[in-house]
This record gives sequence, C-alpha cells and structure tokens, in this order.
Amino acid sequence: MKNTFIAATCASVAFISTPSFAELDRIRWQIPMPISSSLAILGDTMTDVSRRLEEISDGRIRLQVFEPNSLIPALGVFENVSTGTIDAGFSWMGYESGQVPASALFGATPFGLESNEFTAWLYFHGGDGLLKALYEPHNVYPISCGTVSSEAAGWFREEVKTPEDMKGIKFRAAGLGGEIMAEMGMSVTVLPGGELYQALETGVIDGTEFSIPTVDQQLGFYQVAKHYYLPGWHQPSTNLFLYINLDSWKDLNPSTQSLIETTCMAANTYSIAKSEAMQGAVINDFESKGVQLHQYSPEILKAFEKATETVMARRSASNKEFAEIYASMKAFQEEHSAWKNYGYLPRDWHQN
Repeated sequence: MKNTFIAATCASVAFISTPSFAELDRIRWQIPMPISSSLAILGDTMTDVSRRLEEISDGRIRLQVFEPNSLIPALGVFENVSTGTIDAGFSWMGYESGQVPASALFGATPFGLESNEFTAWLYFHGGDGLLKALYEPHNVYPISCGTVSSEAAGWFREEVKTPEDMKGIKFRAAGLGGEIMAEMGMSVTVLPGGELYQALETGVIDGTEFSIPTVDQQLGFYQVAKHYYLPGWHQPSTNLFLYINLDSWKDLNPSTQSLIETTCMAANTYSIAKSEAMQGAVINDFESKGVQLHQYSPEILKAFEKATETVMARRSASNKEFAEIYASMKAFQEEHSAWKNYGYLPRDWHQN
C-alpha cells in the first residue's frame, strides 16, 4: 500500500508539473528587428527568446526573427505593428519618439535608472502600467524583453578635457542623449551603426556613441578612434521591447500570453547577466590595442547634467505623458537612492 501511495503521488506531481501544450495557441509570427542579430546582447536577445519559446511550447510558438530591412524598413517596427501589417516586432524603444515622445524614456533616460533599477521601477513601482497605457492608443502591446548594461559615453578621435572642448564637435548620437549633447553645443548627427566606422575613419564625424563595449568592439571603432570615454551618462540602461499588435495579443489565450511575458522576463535576467559578464574582458582588450580609457571629469558630467535638466524640463512642458512618466522615474530614483548609496560598497572600494 505504501508503494502504491508513493507511485500515485509521483504520478500526480508529474501531471501537475507537465504543461498542457493543448492550452497554448499555435502561432507563427515574423519578428523584424532594427538591430543585427549578430551584435552581442543588443541584437541576439530576441533570437534567444524565440528559441526558448519554441522549446518550452514544444514548437507551438514560433517567432521567426528577421534582420534589419529584410522584411520592413529597419526603423519601422512600431508603425507596422501598430497598423497590424505584422503581428509583432522587436526594437529599442525610442525610435518612434516622433509619434510617441515619452517612448524615449523607456528606451534610455539620461542620468536615469540603471538596468536593475529600471526593472524594479517597471515591475514594482507602476512603470509597466504607464508603459501599457502609453501604447494602448496606438494599438500596441509592449513587453519589456531585454535590458542592457550602461553604454559607453563614446569614442573620440581627439581627447576632450573640458565642457568647452565639446562645442562644435561633430558627434553621432541618438535619442534624448543626442538632444542633450546638442544643448551642450555639439554638432549632433544620427547615422546607422553600419556607417559609423567609415564616418569616423574619414573625419565625417569626430566621435560617436553606439552601445556597450562588446558591440563597439564588433563594429571596430577602436581601430579609428583611440579615446574611449565612460560612463554612459546618456544611457545608464538600454531597454529592448517586444511589440505586439494589440488585436493579435487579445486573440491569444491567457496561457500563451503568460508564457510570452514570462519568457521576456527571463530575457531581462539573461541580457543583463550576459552584459555584465562580457564587458571587463573587452575593456582590457581595448587597452592592449592602444585605446586610452577616460572617465569624464566631474566638471563635464555636471555640464551634461545641467543640460539634461534643461532638455527634460522642456520635454515635460510640451508633453503630459512624458512629464508623468519622467516624474514617476525620478520619484523612484530618489526613494531608492538611500538604499543604493548605503546598501552597497562604493564602486571604487577595491581601489582603496
């Protein structure tokens, strides 16, 4: 009787823990991206999400990733998902800031939340509700699906030492960071990643920011610019999202919706872990290739911070959604600061 009871109990546990694939929708979605899947973390996160979803669902959920410009224009994810031309796409949030000004805050906020803070705000301090409300009028259901470590501040052909040195520099930048750099007197242009190496090499631009060190290494910037500046004040975190057409999302049953959202939550953990794991070795490699690493001086960072306050006040005054979301972020940042400042060893502790 004892053995029979044990066998029956094990069978019950197995039944409870085995997913019922019949409850999942069978979906075949094309997922275009604006970023090449060959770029570490920034580009390969969605391919990992696709693989995991197919494995977990026993092949019922298949999201086929498409490279930039192969299915739709590279920066057309938001527009095509919104109109229902495609069911879903994967993108850095902010490329659509012309239509949705507050979207830039979710992509990256200058002097804002780092990746762990961003996910804390998103999941536990109302950020996700603000996100969903922002995109609902556009018929888009956005899911946080990857967060990347702080970007580098950028590559320069010549050393910069003071805020005055920034004035007139021809610099590639995007998003809110680019607007703030322009406020500082820099001549800002937006170029796609594939054009930056040649632009730096030929002097079309004097400097560029693009991403984290691993991605910058893949793009070869260290070969044509030897001054590498950190920290990435303009993007303390870079946040990626799975955009799903709202009608398509509502057609899914709750089990499928939950599986997609949970896999994207796992992608946040995966992407930040991979980001942190890889950067140290790349930084050391840059130094071995003659790259000079610089930290912006407090004077320069203060100048950027002052310009940030000007731009953010202007943006908040012109768009109520931007103002509401930015205020929510800042309130959490202030509340969290006591824990951040007192709860951890100082970042330079190992040098003392």
